[in-house]
Amino acid sequence: SDYLFVYSSLRKGFHTQGYEYISKYFSFVAKATVKGSLKDTGSEPVGVPSDTATIIGELYQLKEPRQFSYVFGQLDEYEGLAPEAGDKKLYRREVADVQMENMPAVKAWVYWYNLPAEDFPAIPSGDVIDYRS
Repeated sequence: SDYLFVYSSLRKGFHTQGYEYISKYFSFVAKATVKGSLKDTGSEPVGVPSDTATIIGELYQLKEPRQFSYVFGQLDEYEGLAPEAGDKKLYRREVADVQMENMPAVKAWVYWYNLPAEDFPAIPSGDVIDYRS
């Protein structure tokens, strides 16, 4: 897939260096949702797959599909998919069904939290921006 679903610091509302990267290589498609649960780790809200909750975020499409390996390689590094020796991988990238309002679902890459999250409290709204404000 050349789609990417983001739910946290890569969203427009954060204006982070990560979002600047996203806006350089991806085009905004729409606000969207994915089946998952947001958890409050105490430092950073994280998403985990779930059939009983929904995460609110944004769907983006890669501008130049031939740049897939480079662009997603950079995102994988940003998300900690290649940790230093002895460290655990914080996230994993998987394809999930992403739903937009009044449109068919698309397959998009999502960065899910890779460590146990069951003991962290859920963020009921499913929206990091709403939770932070």
